[in-house]
Amino acid sequence: MTEASDDGKAKRNAADAKPHYHGHRARLRQRLTRTGGENLQDYELLEMILWAGNPRGDTKPLAKALLDAFGNDFAHVISAEPERLLEIKGLGETGVAALKSVEAAAIRLTRTKAMSGATVLSSWDTLVDYCKADMAYRKTEQFRVLFLDRKNKLIADELQQKGTVDHTPVYPREVVKRALQLEASALIMVHNHPSGDPMPSHADIEMTKLVRDAAKAVGVTLHDHLVIGKGQEISFRSAGLL
Repeated sequence: MTEASDDGKAKRNAADAKPHYHGHRARLRQRLTRTGGENLQDYELLEMILWAGNPRGDTKPLAKALLDAFGNDFAHVISAEPERLLEIKGLGETGVAALKSVEAAAIRLTRTKAMSGATVLSSWDTLVDYCKADMAYRKTEQFRVLFLDRKNKLIADELQQKGTVDHTPVYPREVVKRALQLEASALIMVHNHPSGDPMPSHADIEMTKLVRDAAKAVGVTLHDHLVIGKGQEISFRSAGLL
């Protein structure tokens, strides 16, 4: 056999060689559909999400790099700011869009579940899950109000204020004014602590009392005030602060 034919055979063999991750995607898909996502590791789930941006390549190294960059936590990865995600080598805008679409889907799913019950109060645990999904990993403080009717059904879920890393100005008069505009009978206030610690500050406690008293004066009930941290939350009513 000539040297030329040997070279040609080697090239054909190289072309026919399957990548080391051949079949891996099929196995992941089967595990997801047969046993559910709870049986997948965080990096495996990220691998699958990243296929959108790399339909033929091996996404495992990128998935692990993302976890390394964001504290080895799936939630931190999908909730990271797009600008920060783009700093990761190998992750383009398509991959970022895939990650952010998963975050948006998670928030929408938990919100729909929370609001589909007979009343908001009857779906309390799901409501808390929704607030945590939407607010726990925000980099700045946000304050939102759920406005309820006489049967405690949701009228509106509105973001009232955005603040700095650790401060959101809340104006009780504006909260009550909006409740009257919507003809709401009750409120649930929610805000996040970007530090991750949900312990209410003195300012949080005083502001809540002001809103409670202002609302009560016009016949509106403040059911609760939730402070959302990373992995946990505090209810003012359960803590005896309301």
